[in-house]
Amino acid sequence: MSDEKEVKVALDPEVAPSDSSLPVDSAAERRLLRKCDIHVIPILFVIYLISFLDRINIGNARIEGLEKDLRMRGSDYNVALLIFFVPYILLEVPSNLLLKKLAPSTWLSVIMFCWGIITMCQGFVTSHAGLVVCRFLLGVFEAGVFPGCIYLISMYYKRHEFLKRYTAFFCSGLVAGAFGGLFAFALAKMRGIRGYNGWRWIFIIEGLLTIVLSFGAKWLIPDWPETAKFLNPDEKALLARRLDDDGANARMDRLGSKTVFRILGDWKIWVGILMYIGISTSGYATAFFIPTILREFGYTSAQAQVQTIPVYVVCTALTLFTAWASDRVRHRYGFTIFGVVVATIGYVILLAQGGLSPGVKYMAVFFVLSGVYVVQPATIVWLSNNMGGHYKRAFSSAMQIGLGNIGGIIGSTIFLTKEAPRYRTGYGTALGLLLFCGLMCTVFFFGLSAENRKRDRGERDHRLQRDQREVDNLGDDHPRFRFAT
Repeated sequence: MSDEKEVKVALDPEVAPSDSSLPVDSAAERRLLRKCDIHVIPILFVIYLISFLDRINIGNARIEGLEKDLRMRGSDYNVALLIFFVPYILLEVPSNLLLKKLAPSTWLSVIMFCWGIITMCQGFVTSHAGLVVCRFLLGVFEAGVFPGCIYLISMYYKRHEFLKRYTAFFCSGLVAGAFGGLFAFALAKMRGIRGYNGWRWIFIIEGLLTIVLSFGAKWLIPDWPETAKFLNPDEKALLARRLDDDGANARMDRLGSKTVFRILGDWKIWVGILMYIGISTSGYATAFFIPTILREFGYTSAQAQVQTIPVYVVCTALTLFTAWASDRVRHRYGFTIFGVVVATIGYVILLAQGGLSPGVKYMAVFFVLSGVYVVQPATIVWLSNNMGGHYKRAFSSAMQIGLGNIGGIIGSTIFLTKEAPRYRTGYGTALGLLLFCGLMCTVFFFGLSAENRKRDRGERDHRLQRDQREVDNLGDDHPRFRFAT
């Protein structure tokens, strides 16, 4: 009976956390982490892989005849890309609030089924208007995937265990880029079957795959730690204690007007959004346009599809290594600047590409994508590391990714057909926003460092004099919380 009571105390956000002075069984911790790694990361990896594949396959469809068959001209392709981000940006915060109320297994599997249907529908459209409608609806149903997965993963791991796990999850997007090119190459061979061109089969088969996988996802996606079926009561208690110790009383489990104002008034969230806008412009621009860019280097459509694969393989390896190293040394800022420098080298080469061989320009694509994908997951995890409490993380992840995807809108419009193959506007804008991301990372780093010093000097201890109920809901404003730099 006493054991059951201890578990309830550890998990109930209204009850004070358990005594952290008691020793923790390190072997039990390792077993718990292995269990979480097995049950949390792989299924979310697959879901985001499918999500990203269904989002960027339009780039593969483009070079297989999409624009010609739908009689698209000028900026029609850019409009089809851009419209996706309108609902995607607006619906991410509402989606995470629904995720907080519902079981993640239910919500994520339902929206997965819905976006699978929309992906299939893209294979049957007969006009540019029909494609635009489908892209809008795809944005509606994919809006909750990325922030929801981040939110869910963050509830299972300590802050300096998070980046390498999150990056393993995020690399599903890189695998999607590599696999997408290979898969599209194979599916395009179906051209002529039932009178459909190859690009239609890319959408139809990939959408059907999503629908099928959504049924199994319902039973494989984990729910919140306190209700997770793969954890026994002792493991739930240990998990709650570890996270509580790591957060140093940073709890925000009640949502009221004061809580909302505290969240919206947090400078860290807004700087995190600006970091993500800067880097996501390059992330989306390269994902949507890399097959087109490679074709402009002189490769055939089939070669361009296949040539994307080595780029994404190298990006995946470098991204995983830097994530491991960042967690190992418990530092974020230096790694984000490293990625910015690497991508900058690539953009400079592409901007000065006149007279350069296709091989050198292809190498520059490696630099750009490698640098971008080192920075992109780091900015998301870095902000999440510095958010305390359930609601704070729910809001911050959705706001950063939602508003940060303004970068997706920018990335969708900067590669202009009339500027091919030099794409000065595309490369120049992406480079400028990449450097802006580096500037915001610098602001974030020095701001966090200054706040940590103030807390070390006791300059925030006056917050402990407030009503106890408010103190228990301060989140990362709690004086004992220290920020990750």
